[in-house]
Amino acid sequence: MTNKIKRKIKNAKDFGRVGVLLGGTSAEREVSLNSGNAVLAGLLRNKINAHAVDIGDSPIEQMQQEKFDRVFIVLHGRGGEDGVIQAILQSLNLPYTGSNVQGSAIAMDKLRTKLMWLGLNLPTPEFVIMRQREDLAQVKQKVGFPCIIKPIHEGSSIGMAKVDSETELEPAWIEASKYDYEIIAERWIAGGEYTCSILDKEALPLIKMETPNTFYDYDAKYQSSTTLYHCPCGLDSKKEKEMQEIAVQAFAACGASGWGRVDYMMDESGQPWLIEANTVPGMTDHSLVPMAAKQAGYDFDELVWRILESSFTSDGN
Repeated sequence: MTNKIKRKIKNAKDFGRVGVLLGGTSAEREVSLNSGNAVLAGLLRNKINAHAVDIGDSPIEQMQQEKFDRVFIVLHGRGGEDGVIQAILQSLNLPYTGSNVQGSAIAMDKLRTKLMWLGLNLPTPEFVIMRQREDLAQVKQKVGFPCIIKPIHEGSSIGMAKVDSETELEPAWIEASKYDYEIIAERWIAGGEYTCSILDKEALPLIKMETPNTFYDYDAKYQSSTTLYHCPCGLDSKKEKEMQEIAVQAFAACGASGWGRVDYMMDESGQPWLIEANTVPGMTDHSLVPMAAKQAGYDFDELVWRILESSFTSDGN
């Protein structure tokens, strides 16, 4: 266990009665159930008075009935990672983990996140917004092929597809439009895929992901046995530090805080490109944040304790 950060809360009883919000109604429900149950087990091993709550269609009533002192949010996707549950908890004066309403909403929105990064001259690939069929004509001119199609409000690579030619563009846009009314086509970056986890403003060791899939998609993240994770990531210390510094800047630029993750692609020239920020990443014992924390010296139980400590700040962040 590392000594770089000392515990702010010394006694498990000081957390009070803790609700672990999991499940939900988004497309990432199953992932959230897995993450939430892992977090719950870690909190219980820490002797924290924690209880799972599968969030349904009436979260306000659920929270009012449970009488929690604070909440650990492990809801992925819409309703849990986009500022909605954060706003509900804030209105109930219930402290919660992670980013506040604004930071959650911006980071969940791939388009607004990229606009924030561009405003600060942080590197992110060129893109085109597609709201209607007529917008597809801009992709060839402004982004080119190959490119990647993304619904702007989904996580876990849901609805995403690589497009290699103009003939593949419309079918990919139609499929992505099942999940969102705003879609982006982003320039494809060929190279290594990396992620930087952030805990209390500290950048944890980078992880490099390798998959035989076209990209690090839902299957590669949650189902495939062929995905490889490298931590240490294989970069020299100077390059890793540079990427960690960019990640911390990018995370803060969204208004995100507490804990989370920033994902990159690195092209063949060594230029890192910011892809997206995650304010409630996966939290199973084999997910990326726990993996990076382990390399930094935090076991899973210490990690969930430190994340729960972020609920003691004034607005959840």
